[in-house]
Amino acid sequence: MLPGLAASYEETNVKTPVLITVTGPDKPGVSSVLFAVLTRHGVEVLDVEQVVIRGRLVLGALVSTDHDPEGLQEAVEQAMATVSMHVEIEIGADSKRTARLESSHVLIVLGRPVTAKAFTEVARRLASLGVNIDAIRGVADYPVTGLELRVSVADDTMENDAELRSALADVSVRVGLDIAVERAGLTRRAKRLVVFDVDSTLIQGEVIEMLAAHVGCEEQVREITEAAMRGELDFAESLRRRVALLEGLDAKVLDEVGATLELTPGARTTIRTLKRLGFYCGVVSGGFTSVITGLADELQLDFCAANTLEIVDGKLTGKVVGEIVDRPGKAVALRRFAEEAGVSLAQCVAVGDGANDIDMLGAAGLGIAFNAKPALREVADTALSHPFLDAVLFILGVTRAEVEAADAADGLELTRL
Repeated sequence: MLPGLAASYEETNVKTPVLITVTGPDKPGVSSVLFAVLTRHGVEVLDVEQVVIRGRLVLGALVSTDHDPEGLQEAVEQAMATVSMHVEIEIGADSKRTARLESSHVLIVLGRPVTAKAFTEVARRLASLGVNIDAIRGVADYPVTGLELRVSVADDTMENDAELRSALADVSVRVGLDIAVERAGLTRRAKRLVVFDVDSTLIQGEVIEMLAAHVGCEEQVREITEAAMRGELDFAESLRRRVALLEGLDAKVLDEVGATLELTPGARTTIRTLKRLGFYCGVVSGGFTSVITGLADELQLDFCAANTLEIVDGKLTGKVVGEIVDRPGKAVALRRFAEEAGVSLAQCVAVGDGANDIDMLGAAGLGIAFNAKPALREVADTALSHPFLDAVLFILGVTRAEVEAADAADGLELTRL
């Protein structure tokens, strides 16, 4: 250093920005060693960010000093050497963006697996739209790989949300990834009520087809069900036709079928975790209360809405009594649940798979199509194509590590169910 250079910094009181990047194996004490040096040099800390990836630490600190930045560099390099860490230092780094900008959106990318090729396609599409990736973190390694991207949209308007979702939906189909798009901020973290469809969403299979198997008309019922789920047939009319085929069935079969229901993989984990977080949880089903009430009680759900089968002398009459929970009825039930829970519709999440869930997903602040028919995927806020319901948690910002840590704290050993 030239004689008098340090003094000139002090005399002019010019603050020089210095960017320090430390990398190496993660270990206790790295940050304390670094900041001990910074303390001795009396620097001002402008920004700090740290990430650990599979045991490798990347620690960045942007500081400013009004004297002897070269001396600071030498001291930091020597200190980091004592803990076997690599350090890069840039004197005069650009400090204009010291205030970290808030990301406008959060993207959740899910795949089994997420290949480098597929992720490259996502990154390229974002770049073509002028979307900057601000940060990336892993949120899941099981049952799918999940990445959370915090991004900033250059021209951030609500109209552009639809363009972003549409563009990423195209990429999603092409590369085989699920990509959820949400606005960042308090709204995302304010969700308080989650409502699930039952058949082929919370449980595997269709209850009415299970009942139909007992009277030998399963194929007829399945054809009507599939037409309704594709949106080709009015749900209320399809329900009446299917229930009519069950006339004469012994009511005891309802309990038998209820006892054999199989939850979708990840369903228990999802409900358990949501309840821990203080969420209200409920089901809205085009199925039947007499079959799913036991399941709702077992899962400790807060709300349940479904259709009621007419039973006379222990036999099904082939009719439904009361109001039918159809496509409009599901949205009505969601609104009723929200009112009873004291939450706004913006704080609601709806998850379903068929065309009769369209109104419900549209009414909720976040509508998730789960292994859904095209009619629902087209209108949902996001779509999941892997058969694991706990992927809903990742969309809500809950990580797999947090789920497993909570299960372990409660003494649950089999966390990956």
